[in-house]
Amino acid sequence: MGEIDALTGTYLLSCPRHGSARVRLSAFRVIERLPGAAHPAVYRITFDCGCGDAHPGLVSHDELDWAPLGLAPGIATFVNLMTARRDDLAEELAALATARIGAGEWPWTFFCYGENRPRPATPSCFVLLAPGGDSVGVAVRCPACGTVSINLVSRPHVDVPFANDARVGVVPHVFAADALRTVEAFRAELLSAAFDEHRLELGS
Repeated sequence: MGEIDALTGTYLLSCPRHGSARVRLSAFRVIERLPGAAHPAVYRITFDCGCGDAHPGLVSHDELDWAPLGLAPGIATFVNLMTARRDDLAEELAALATARIGAGEWPWTFFCYGENRPRPATPSCFVLLAPGGDSVGVAVRCPACGTVSINLVSRPHVDVPFANDARVGVVPHVFAADALRTVEAFRAELLSAAFDEHRLELGS
């Protein structure tokens, strides 16, 4: 299973050539839930490694969706100047995440073309990712309606919780869940697609 460093937003995954590699979520190419385990669910991923190859890996649901927010206790401590004690950073990060979600922000957001509206999502909703310069094409399965939409977003939109782009490119088409079976098919769709621009404000 992978580990995540919430402070740098990187996953520690196995690399056959170098032993391990630290990669960001935008380096993932395929995210697929495995049948069977449910508590926690386990996802098989394929990621682009710094060694130049693509490798498989496994991540748990918590590592994929919640660990990037820094909610796991013991990730780091800091000196609280008010009390002169070392406090767990997870408490501070949890308070920040709760406040932002309570204010209507979501760590990850995408535009569901089928519903014609922005939707909150988590990385476990991502199906396929493909880079293109400073952008990343993301095929996202909507947690509400189950259809797959393709969004073109910045890398920080994927890698950094709450760094949602104000506007994203959206392929004006609803995809069946099994329409984009491989990264190659997804890249071909991205190259041939036209994108419409949509705002990602959840309140709109």
